[in-house]
Amino acid sequence: MCGLCGFLDPGLRVPAAEHVALAETMAARLRHRGPDDSGVWGDREAGVALAHRRLAVIDLSPAGHQPMSSADGRWVLVFNGEIYNHRALRRRLESTGVRTWRGHSDTETLLAAIAAWGLRAALEGANGMFALALWDRRERCLWLARDRFGEKPLYYGRQGGVFLFASQPSALEIHPAWEGRLDRGALAAMLRYGNVPAPLCIYRGMRKLAPGHLLRLPFDAVQTEPSPECWWSAAEVARAGIEQPLAGDEGEALDLLESSLRRAVAARMEADVPLGAFLSGGIDSSLVVALMQARSDRPVRTFSIGFHESGFDEAVHARAVARHLGTDHHEHYVTAQEALALVPELPGIYDEPFADSSQIPTLLVTRMARRELTVALSGDGGDELFGGYNRYFWTRRIWGLTGRLPIALRRALARLLLGLSPATWERLARPLPAGLRLPQTGDKMHKLATLLDSPDLRQLYRRLISHWPEPAAVLLDAAESPVPQAPSLPDPIQWMQLQDSLGYLPDDILVKLDRAAMGVSLETRVPLLDPDLFALAWRLPPDMKIRHGQGKWALRRVLSRHLPPHLTDRPKQGFGIPLGAWLRAPLRDWAEDLLAPGRLAREGLFRPGPVRTTWAEHLSGRRNWAYRLWTLLMFQAWWEGKRR
Repeated sequence: MCGLCGFLDPGLRVPAAEHVALAETMAARLRHRGPDDSGVWGDREAGVALAHRRLAVIDLSPAGHQPMSSADGRWVLVFNGEIYNHRALRRRLESTGVRTWRGHSDTETLLAAIAAWGLRAALEGANGMFALALWDRRERCLWLARDRFGEKPLYYGRQGGVFLFASQPSALEIHPAWEGRLDRGALAAMLRYGNVPAPLCIYRGMRKLAPGHLLRLPFDAVQTEPSPECWWSAAEVARAGIEQPLAGDEGEALDLLESSLRRAVAARMEADVPLGAFLSGGIDSSLVVALMQARSDRPVRTFSIGFHESGFDEAVHARAVARHLGTDHHEHYVTAQEALALVPELPGIYDEPFADSSQIPTLLVTRMARRELTVALSGDGGDELFGGYNRYFWTRRIWGLTGRLPIALRRALARLLLGLSPATWERLARPLPAGLRLPQTGDKMHKLATLLDSPDLRQLYRRLISHWPEPAAVLLDAAESPVPQAPSLPDPIQWMQLQDSLGYLPDDILVKLDRAAMGVSLETRVPLLDPDLFALAWRLPPDMKIRHGQGKWALRRVLSRHLPPHLTDRPKQGFGIPLGAWLRAPLRDWAEDLLAPGRLAREGLFRPGPVRTTWAEHLSGRRNWAYRLWTLLMFQAWWEGKRR
């Protein structure tokens, strides 16, 4: 796990004496991603430089140093990530005559595969997470590539005639060609999703390479707009799985699933450094830890975070799972003051505006784990693959009940729902039995009203997941930049799962995990995003994912072979914080300063009126606008840091 950066500048704008030193200085901004070693390689005549920061995990010796050149001298590689099947790839290479190795790093294996088979074939054969930059000295051509699911980041683009790339934007800011102008269309998308979705970047002229894509940029075409190519498609794998469902009975399918899970976990347990796992006590992390412990001859080190606030504490569940499995468990109960102390650090850690408030507990658990570990396994990905999000059920139910109604009738119903205040809805719901009473009934009724005039299920889902459903209502002079959408699938829940696999998973979940962990030089691995497991999951019949209104049925059944169901059979609980209450009390002055009317007017980005109305409604308790406000606040805090 590492950080990489570099540039391609055929115009030779940087003096020869500074060429390599500049790349090295850029890489210094990524030291948190790789504190163990650094390296730089450059070809002044071609105007190219590659730089690297290394977190040593496999082959801790100098044989794993990067940038790394191929045995024939043609290729120079900087690589961030892990190739889990690198031993199998070595055996394949050795069977074709490759015999000489400098060490046992996966980087060397990947580089040899590229030299033998070409980049695309090497990527297709690699099971791993990665971002890479590759210079072809013979063809004088730069290649960039990113892993299938987007576990590792890679930014690129042209600034002042120079082509720049890096794991994080902060490294790019060092280059003298850097312009750093705000992209308002990307900001509009950030207001909607709470993140800047790929391929967008918050900086004009810059992009993020999309998951499963590669990019080729010849030396003599550096001023042209590069067009990324898809080398692996989640949508194609999903469609193929749906068209070729598993045959046989459910027992056989569950056996296949458990075997695939075991292989995925085992592959991610190879390391030459201390390794453990995050454990929330939910289905996904409990299953990963159970399979780790079944394979290990010593207690697996597990880590969880607890909150004293009611409704936000998962540590008690994690503790029970750890006790049953016999792990070496570590937990830490976080005070509000400890969590709030992180808020000023968030813009610098995430390096691009990011507004998933669970970034705070994620940061806390990674920092705790880093005291003991260099590598931690995570249970992320299960909700997208196996239908775990409650919003899947709600979207299908809402559309099933209202989608066939005339639009005029739906709009009239929306006006009726909005006619009662959230507080009134709460009073009306109070007499209902607990099982029928929704939490935050008033907010949900008003949210439902905003969904009713959606023209189709896709638009309904887009509005449901939006922080600001209409970014133009709050953002001045910006048209929202479009982002790719999943193709149609036969079942609406399958489409939502695929949409989240293409969007929410790489742009939110994996960004949150990568920046939090790499901020403390901790490598994280995600077994549920194994490509073979992903393909198998899409071959499972839909009712093996969602049954009796409950998601992740198949995962639950596999987990029941390792844990008694009462330890994990409970409603889904997010990795959350009491954000709404914090904004009304300990974070109020900080938020007020960032949302002050005069400040908003001077900056010229947001409309003060709707911002202040939203803030006032939240402070009064009439509405819970925590997510909308957090999105604005995270951008404002980031923007403030960039303008200093």
